[in-house]
Amino acid sequence: MAVEAVQYIKDNGRKCMFSAMDATRTEPEYLIEVFKAVQEAGCDIINVPDTVGVMVPSAMYRQIKDIAAEIRIPIDVHCHNDFGLAVANSLMAVEAGASQVQVTVNGIGERAGNADLSQTVMSLIAIYGAKTNIRTEYLVETSKLVENYTGVRLPPNTPVVGQNAFSHESGIHSQGVLEKSDTFEPGIMTPEMVGHKRRIVLGKHTGKHAVKQSLESAGIITNDKQLDEIVSRIKEIANKGKQITDADLNAVASAVLGKASSEEELIKLKEVSVMTGNILTPTAVVKADIEGKEIISAKTGVGPVDAALNAVRDILGENNHFKLQEFRIDAITGGADALADVYIGLENEKGRIVTARSANPDIVMASVEALVNAMNLLYKKEKKAKTIG
Repeated sequence: MAVEAVQYIKDNGRKCMFSAMDATRTEPEYLIEVFKAVQEAGCDIINVPDTVGVMVPSAMYRQIKDIAAEIRIPIDVHCHNDFGLAVANSLMAVEAGASQVQVTVNGIGERAGNADLSQTVMSLIAIYGAKTNIRTEYLVETSKLVENYTGVRLPPNTPVVGQNAFSHESGIHSQGVLEKSDTFEPGIMTPEMVGHKRRIVLGKHTGKHAVKQSLESAGIITNDKQLDEIVSRIKEIANKGKQITDADLNAVASAVLGKASSEEELIKLKEVSVMTGNILTPTAVVKADIEGKEIISAKTGVGPVDAALNAVRDILGENNHFKLQEFRIDAITGGADALADVYIGLENEKGRIVTARSANPDIVMASVEALVNAMNLLYKKEKKAKTIG
């Protein structure tokens, strides 16, 4: 049947590849016998598929070596990733004599997928010195395109094209990267080769110097006190497992720089707790100092954020003479651990308007902090107006 199928294709003037389903679990002698027969029938290339991904690299090498010793036409392999060995098996097949490898973008495919395009290609080019016709500078762009169309997201630590492939947390490690990139990178593969960018990210080990440099590179200038608070917030967020991006840093810095100085604060937030659920009325308890006096308030709302803001309003008492002009929440970067960036606009009875923001992984805390920041700025404006008057 195999010979008849090949003859039919060749009789119709087509190029023919013969694929032996489940070849890696087929009796080797019989497999080679079939390959010889289709070769004589005019087959142009044979495909050896590891259909269920059961091969290990050493076994793949031996099998392809044995086939190559008996067959004159090119050998192609198709490796599945059931044990995470698809790329390794593909590389061993090439070492043994295969001239063609089947891959997929992002390794997508049935079950655990197939050999990944970017990992296979870059291994062949950077490690083996092989020549391909692949435009490697488009690997990252292509990977993202497939992510968007399929909805299948890659883990950040995916080799070659993942978000963290060329990311380094600031500190001694990153300093080494900046001075000599191959200290902590392969060297034979650079981010530019695959269309990626090297990133120095901030984390729990980040120091003031690294944060200051990152801020200054974005055109943000701080004093020592502001820098200390930004570093403290960055470390607090990073300790919860969040990797700090440039957007996160900018949001935190904007929130800190937009605050009134501690000497001009009307309200100093001390504690916030919320309770909510499908059978609970959302309730928030807020503790704060108002001009040196500790006040606690508990309020309900249509949700935890609304309840918390109501509690802050209640704490303000006679100082609660403002209108909420704008309330906006944005997610900084993506993912479940994204920072909530809350922007608030307030107007008092005299028409004075202030805006403030806060960034926090907790959306309730971000909202309360933004409102408190706005209130303190409004208080500062009123105080300044009275002094001038």
